[in-house]
Amino acid sequence: MILAVLSAALLTQATPTPTSQDLPAPPAATQEATPIEQAPPATEPESAPASPTAASATAYIDAGLSAFRARRLPAARAAFENAVTADPGSAAAAFYLGYTLYKLGEPSRRMNANKERARELFAKAFGLDPQFRPTFGRQ
Repeated sequence: MILAVLSAALLTQATPTPTSQDLPAPPAATQEATPIEQAPPATEPESAPASPTAASATAYIDAGLSAFRARRLPAARAAFENAVTADPGSAAAAFYLGYTLYKLGEPSRRMNANKERARELFAKAFGLDPQFRPTFGRQ
């Protein structure tokens, strides 16, 4: 069932291909060519510290996973919602919240609000990080 939800989410994210009308016109040629100044490449420190929001999102995710493993789905939902709020760009937070919502809506065989939101969150998580694989605390 989860595969069907994920497949539907992926199909809804199809992006249109650009046409020649969408592409910008090439710049007009000038008689005098001016040299292009290039800025030095930006370097990032090798061990950049995690931002406070990412750290708090990780703490919320850990708390949500603990609650999920203990089958306390409402507590897991609250923790994952806090993680999404703390770091909206976290694929893990979006996926785990979606999966928790799906599990909350699972007793009903029909599509419901929890399953609809789960589908949106699965699509968001895949869009943020197509390589994300859930662990649920397994090493």
